Amino acid sequence: MTISNEDIEFAKDLFADLGPITTRKMFGGLSIYCDGVIFAIIGPDGKLLVKAKDSLADDLAAEGSSIFSYSKKDGKVGTMGYWTLPEDALDDPELACDWARKSLSQNT
Repeated sequence: MTISNEDIEFAKDLFADLGPITTRKMFGGLSIYCDGVIFAIIGPDGKLLVKAKDSLADDLAAEGSSIFSYSKKDGKVGTMGYWTLPEDALDDPELACDWARKSLSQNT
C-alpha cells in the first residue's frame, strides 16, 4: 500500500485535538507524531496502530485490537509494540485522542 495524502489528512484530522501533529512516511507506512513524539503509525497494510505496552496493551487487547506483526526472513513472526486502534475510535476523534494520550503518556 502507498500512503496517500488522504491517509495523512485522515490521521491529522483524527488526532487534531492532541496538538501539533506531524507525519513521516517510512517503510511503506506512516509515522505519526505529536510534539515530536511518535505515538502511532499507519502500517503498510493501511491499519492505524497506536504505540502501547503493559496495561495499555492489555486494555487495547480487551477492546479487540491486535498487535502489529510481520513475517521475518526465517519464516518466524515478529511483533512490534503497536496495536490497532479500536474500530469505534476510527470514527470518533475524541475516543481516538483518548487512546493517543494514553500512548503518549507511556512514551514521554
